[in-house]
This record gives sequence, C-alpha cells and structure tokens, in this order.
Amino acid sequence: MKNLKITLLLLTLAVVSSCDDFLSEKPDNRTEINTPDKITEILVNAYPQMSYFDIAETMSDNVFDSGLAETLPKNEQNYNWDIQTETNNIDTQAFYWDACYRAIAHANTALQAIDQLGNPSSLNPQKGEALIARAYSHFMLVSFWSKRYNPATASTTLGIPYVTKPENELLAKYKRNTVQEVFDFIQKDIEEGLPYITNGYKEPKFHFNKEAAKAFASRFYLIKGDWNRVIALSNDLGAKPVGKLRDFASYDLMSVNDQRVNFASSAAQTNLLIVSANSIVGRSASQSRFYLSGDKYQEILGSGTSLFGKNWLYNFYSSNSSITVFLPKFYEYFKYTNVTAGIGEPYVAEVLLSNDEFFLNRIEAHVMAGQISLANDELEYFLSTRTAGYNAATDKLTEAKVVAKYPVVADEYTPFYTMTPVQTSYIKAIAETKRRDFIHEGMRWFDVKRFNIVVNHEINNKSTKILVKDDNRRALQIPLHASGNGIELNPR
Repeated sequence: MKNLKITLLLLTLAVVSSCDDFLSEKPDNRTEINTPDKITEILVNAYPQMSYFDIAETMSDNVFDSGLAETLPKNEQNYNWDIQTETNNIDTQAFYWDACYRAIAHANTALQAIDQLGNPSSLNPQKGEALIARAYSHFMLVSFWSKRYNPATASTTLGIPYVTKPENELLAKYKRNTVQEVFDFIQKDIEEGLPYITNGYKEPKFHFNKEAAKAFASRFYLIKGDWNRVIALSNDLGAKPVGKLRDFASYDLMSVNDQRVNFASSAAQTNLLIVSANSIVGRSASQSRFYLSGDKYQEILGSGTSLFGKNWLYNFYSSNSSITVFLPKFYEYFKYTNVTAGIGEPYVAEVLLSNDEFFLNRIEAHVMAGQISLANDELEYFLSTRTAGYNAATDKLTEAKVVAKYPVVADEYTPFYTMTPVQTSYIKAIAETKRRDFIHEGMRWFDVKRFNIVVNHEINNKSTKILVKDDNRRALQIPLHASGNGIELNPR
C-alpha cells in the first residue's frame, strides 16, 4: 500500500485494505467521522499493524550466519544492511514504513474529527490516544530512517516527514523535516496527549493506556537524555516492581506453544501495549539463515554472561536441527480468507511496550543522573527475576562486580553525552540485560544506534561485513515508492 496517500475521510472503519482503492472513491461515498463512537473505532487502527522485529533484530549484533542452506531475501538484505528493493512483501522495510504512515493517517483523521466537533472535553481520552499514537509512529519512523538523535547535529540531519493533517490530495508531496523538528513535534504531541490518556478501554492493553503512554514517553526522553523526566515517569514502578515484571520462572511449567501465547498475553502484568501484527516473525527461526545460531547463543545468553554466575531462566529451543535457537515469544494465528484454497493472512501478537523495558529505562536514567547506588539495587532486583536459583542472601550486585564484568573499552560506547567510567560500566550492563531480555524483538538495534556500537556480521566464516560508527547505513534507505513521490533519499 502507498502511505502518504491517505485522504481526509476513510471509506471504512475497518482496517484499510487498499489505500489506492480508497483514493479512487468519490468524497461523498466516504463515511464521515462525526461521532465519538466513530472516532473511538477509527483509533483502533492508529497503531502500526505490521512488525519491525525481524528488520531491527537482523541488523543488530544478536544474529549470526547459522549456515542454513536457504533464507528469505529480506533476511539476507537486513543482515547486510542492503538497500531493499521495493516490495509489498510481509515484514519488509517498505511494509513497515507504510504501516506507520497508515497509522498516522488514522490518528490524524480522528484528531481532525475531534476538532470539527469543537474539541469537547468528553473527547479528551480519544484526543490523548490519537496524539500519543501519532507520536509513536513518527518516533519509530525517525528511529529507523534517520541517523541517531544528537542535539549538536539534529537541526541539520534528515529526519522524516511529520504529518499532522489528513491528506486531501491523491499524491501529496512531502519534504523531510530535520531530526530536531521531528523530535520537537514528538515531544509536543507527548506533552499534550499524556494528561488526557485514560485506562477506560474494554481491552486497555491494545491501546495507549496510562502506563503504556508513560513507558513510550520514557523511551523517548531516554534517547533525548532527559534523565529526570524518565525517572518521574517511572516513579509508580518504584525500586522493586514486584509482580509487574515478566515471570519467566512460570514458563517452565508450560509447553512451547503455551509459552508463545502467554508471552504476549494481555494477562501478563508486564505487557503494556500489544498489537496484532500482520507478520510471519514466528517462522523466522526456521526460515532465516541469519538468526540466533545454536553455536553462538551462549555468547549472549550463557551462564558466563551472568553477574551472579548462574543460568538464566530463559527457555531456549532448537530449530533446524539446532542450527538456530529461539525463545518462544510469537504465536501465529492464521486468519483464513478462503479456507478451501488455503488463503489467508498470518497475525502475531507482539508486545510493543512493557514494564520490563520501562524499569530498565528507569535504571539507566538513575545511572546517568549519578544515582549509582539506587541503580545498583534496581538492577539487582531486575536480574533476580531472570536468574535460576537466585539467592537473595548471597547473590548480591556490587559496583566492583559491574566494573569488573563490564570494563570500559575505549571508543566502544559513544553516545552524544559524556559518561564517567563507572557510568559506562553500568550502561553496558543494562544494555546487555536489554539485549538478552528482548532477544528476537529488535530492541538491540536501537541501542546499537544510540550508543554507536560497531557491528560485525560474518559470512560463511570467511568474510566479515562491518557497520562502523556513524555509518550511513544506520539509517534505512527511503522506500522507492516514497522517494518517487518526492521524499529525499538518505546518503549512501
């Protein structure tokens, strides 16, 4: 589908199946969004309903050449940081770009309808959701298709188009805002929308509820370096969010499929925002040559990576005769459109925001605010919930342990801000904790970008492709259909 081609009013309140078909309709054939119920319903689609997990994960240092005989083109292209050919194929870069702008179009249509109804306070919850949803999709776009945020260069760095109004032209022309402009727009939407957010949904975890909105805001302010704002947003979690983090120990009693289902369940306390993504990410372990390989995963998840010297509670399983391994996070539901012909669409419930990330953001902010002792206690608690056989009396985290396990390596972590040696060691410890906890979910790529971490990708154990610091390929190339509509390409 061609995003940035969605008009003011939507033909249907269901998921738009073809933007081009919609644009061919006469305006008087379109349903007018003129009631609170219609506004509420349209916001169901104000979230990217495609997956970025495989894109981000495969570009990071979490994947290796497993030696699998075949792979999907997108898997090889992401591994090599190649420019992807224009495609509507599932889980591709262009697919996710379109999904984000499609979600933005729904949010903007809702906001305009609210404005046309006079901005009544009764619609503040819908307005808050639309603003935060719009900010989220733009944040994801700028995170992928632009270079990392750096306040010293952001005003001259290419961002992405920040769209704030429904389109009323068939082929609207857009220019790219700078990264600074995009971040300013995101912050404006967050600050305006956050006070309006409620939990008054039938299924709150499929919407930007209060905690999900704060978790997203904490991610944004962490990248900006506003440590105090991150801490304030996460104060409800406290230093020990008992019962709010993922209970990996309980997974030992479940089958693999039950673990998949429970991981993204709305009943899991840690899960704050869930989306039903049109995706085959659940098949990646068996279809992707460049994945978490059986002979390499111990480097990331072995007992030697533990600050307590113990095994982790993560349950890994082998695929392709142990060539690749996976943590059961994705359960695929195949929705048949024609049962006889076996035609349909795959969907996977994905966790976009969680208390796990929210709490780790809080710990990192405490480190950067110079509150090392508090951060140490919080990190110890987080690790205790992931450690097999954890003993509170003997498994203690100390600054000496963290510094010894994660020594400072010159020019390894280079964010735009300065860090003391102790801060650097703790930031590395937190980044490695995130790396393990969000394996397969693409979160590592965001740390690779913001910390400017060098990535080495081996090919057949013969050659290595290197993503150096400030490499232009850290910003994905603009999809061909978007550049063909006047959006400037990224330099290569």
